[in-house]
Amino acid sequence: MAAIAVHQFAQCITCHAWSPDHSMVAFCPNNNEVHIYKLVNDKWEKVHVLQKHDQIVSGIDWSVKSNRIVSVSHDRNSYVWSQEGPEWVPTLVILRLNRAALCVQWSPKENKFAVGSGAKTVCVCYYEQENNWWVSKVIRKKHDSSVTSVAWHPNNILLATTSTDGKCRVFSTFIKGVDTRESKTGSSSDPKFGEQIVQLDLSSSWTFGVKWSPSGNTLAYVGHNSMIYFVDDISPSPLAQNLAFRNLPLRDVLFVSEKMVIGVGFDCNPMVFAADKSGLWYVRFIVTVIFYTCFVTSIRFLVLFSRSFIRFLGERRESLSGPKSGSQFSEAFGKLYGQAKHGLSNDTVEPSKIQGAVHDNCINCIALLNKKGSQTKRFSTSGMDGKVVIWDLGNQQDLKEYL
Repeated sequence: MAAIAVHQFAQCITCHAWSPDHSMVAFCPNNNEVHIYKLVNDKWEKVHVLQKHDQIVSGIDWSVKSNRIVSVSHDRNSYVWSQEGPEWVPTLVILRLNRAALCVQWSPKENKFAVGSGAKTVCVCYYEQENNWWVSKVIRKKHDSSVTSVAWHPNNILLATTSTDGKCRVFSTFIKGVDTRESKTGSSSDPKFGEQIVQLDLSSSWTFGVKWSPSGNTLAYVGHNSMIYFVDDISPSPLAQNLAFRNLPLRDVLFVSEKMVIGVGFDCNPMVFAADKSGLWYVRFIVTVIFYTCFVTSIRFLVLFSRSFIRFLGERRESLSGPKSGSQFSEAFGKLYGQAKHGLSNDTVEPSKIQGAVHDNCINCIALLNKKGSQTKRFSTSGMDGKVVIWDLGNQQDLKEYL
């Protein structure tokens, strides 16, 4: 099994983030606090509790270079926490939201961070040295529903978002006085702040968990319809691949390399997707392959209707008795909402047996754990079961060709 450490920190974890040296982890135990644990003598000890929010903390990110923590909450506020001696000191961020803040991420250069919200807006925040506070510029009237995730391109300018309106969008976030012209995109007419570069209408359901590949050449995100989308050539006419799988929907994804993506979600087990030498993200069995060109959006995409992804990292569930259609649907429905099926159903089918499963409930957060210059491929997951699990792909022989 790829899981090398399992830590039960709470009954439920909303999100988590690691310190730059990975000696501390910050997470929200599904309330208005941020708990920080530190590894001391091979044991995790609670060293800090950050208390400033009034409602559930929905997003946390820990900057690698500046060692600052940013948190957002359903209370519509955001704080940047800086360590001064033994204490963490909060600085209020002016978001100007009238709905909950849902997600947050530092930019690669850590001079900005983006906040997605239930107000159909994205706040791009930066520090004003003259006034000694964090202010925001808002991308408005682009989303038709809540913004569920944000992801920065390596160039520190482009920002990808997903939303419950079923779309993925890419915006320019160039801010004069904060960004330099060298970091802007190389086109002759550089886009202004808030200008939409592309809108992807590939999903018919809510979308989540957008991420860029390390090079920034590929974009991946997931839909609540049990599909994952890979987009190359981000432009007004991008090339997209859609993979449909038979398992429960994903909530988040992570590029561990240019050719491998890990997806996590309601199946409580990380899923592995990989690309071949031609750049095609493939699955084991392909039922139908259809090329489409959407003349409305000029998006070229390939749809792969599949019966399987690459594989799970943990053991797969095996039923103790023969499958029956009624029980399969009811059990999948119960698992989707985190209700484990321990009793017998009306058609007397026994519950499924979980062999080697690590998480017991939906995985809602995934984070890369690689240190700079390290060749190992480690990442962590947290979920509604209150666990933080560390995974190592280095001991998976069949995956090394993709790392």
